[in-house]
Amino acid sequence: MNKPTPLSGFPEFLPSQRTVEREVIATLSRTFELHGFGNIETRAVEPLDQLLRKGDTSKEVYVLRRLQEDDSAKTESSRSGGMGLHFDLTVPFARYVLENAGKLEFPFRRYQIQKVWRGERPQEGRFREFAQADIDIVGRDTLPFHHDIEVARVMLEALGKLSFLPGFTLQVNNRKLIQGFYAGLGAPDVEETMRLIDKLDKMPAEQVGKLLVAEAGLTEEQAAKCLELATITATDDSFVGRVRALGVESELLDEGLDELATLITATAPLNTANVRIVADLSIARGLDYYTGTVFETRLDGYESLGSICSGGRYDSLASDGKTAYPGVGISLGISRVLVPLVQKGVLDGDRKVPSAVLVAVSDEESRGQADEAAQRLRAHNVACEVSPNAAKFGKQIRFAERRGIPYVLFATEGGYEIKDIRSGEQVPVDPATWTPAEEDMTPRVISTSSITGNDNEEKK
Repeated sequence: MNKPTPLSGFPEFLPSQRTVEREVIATLSRTFELHGFGNIETRAVEPLDQLLRKGDTSKEVYVLRRLQEDDSAKTESSRSGGMGLHFDLTVPFARYVLENAGKLEFPFRRYQIQKVWRGERPQEGRFREFAQADIDIVGRDTLPFHHDIEVARVMLEALGKLSFLPGFTLQVNNRKLIQGFYAGLGAPDVEETMRLIDKLDKMPAEQVGKLLVAEAGLTEEQAAKCLELATITATDDSFVGRVRALGVESELLDEGLDELATLITATAPLNTANVRIVADLSIARGLDYYTGTVFETRLDGYESLGSICSGGRYDSLASDGKTAYPGVGISLGISRVLVPLVQKGVLDGDRKVPSAVLVAVSDEESRGQADEAAQRLRAHNVACEVSPNAAKFGKQIRFAERRGIPYVLFATEGGYEIKDIRSGEQVPVDPATWTPAEEDMTPRVISTSSITGNDNEEKK
């Protein structure tokens, strides 16, 4: 077989790099479960008609079909409209809620960490296959606003625990605020105005202003006020006065201002040096199903990646025609954050294998004794492996070093001795009871602080 040609957009980690991803997933899962979110996993495929409901996504969906379909399969595919791989976790979650509504307790709180597939041009932070982590709270008919605050708090707490990552800025706005402002301003097409304002992170304000006039039908004065609104940011509720000073009035604007001020005030105590939440009135989120709170998140030093964690309130995404299931959620792009950092060498694992101990083999006749010692270690959860050959002890130690294994266990006439190959210290032990230092039990994440120009390494 010839050497495979790399396939762009489908990132794969080496074992040490996978340590980073697994630590992120474990930390997120623990935090979500501490807040009572239950875990689910949905199927990889959904009917095409469901996937294509969510905005302009037709170019992103990977269609699924058998290479050699028989007549019955073709008939079924035609009847269902075809199937495609899900491009996010929200569409399958909405379907999951509708199918299982009679078995779920509302408000239903779920977290989901899965791969998704999206047919877009691969580039830094954007892939065709990637992992996402979502949390959502869904109600039946109604869902009180305090759940918007809760979702923001949970994600802030989760991100704050990923201390080996660069800092995060969670930007939050409210669609009621901006829709009410544009309507009160007299914008002839509120939705188009919102769609164009959402381009401010991709093009200059002057260019967006021209589009607001040419495509949304605003006057130059109205466009200027929309752009002025989008410049407002604050870490407290002071943004309310700045919006009021623009002289626009509407009941929907008042409702949005009140909700956003309440959320910012409630989450402000969670601000740290590593994780911050700010009211940012330029955030619109282009998808039209958001109805209230909207979130976007930037990674410090990697703002070019765009939003790596986003979501918001949706009041009508899931409905069976009789009952509506409003919800609020937020999604973290795990691959979008980690792949660039891993590829740049900012993050890695401190060893290539999970083993904390290499059990040395004196000669092949004593391999059974080495296997028995390894089993004694594993009996109390010490990960270990037996040396693959009975080479000289120096070569076995170098074998352990190359893999990042910190300890080597040797058999002696009187029992066993363990050697910390980093310090050179060697002491007698009983494999049935000896345990390494807690920080050596499992691989750890190494974070190189290259973002600030500091070459020191920090282990987490």
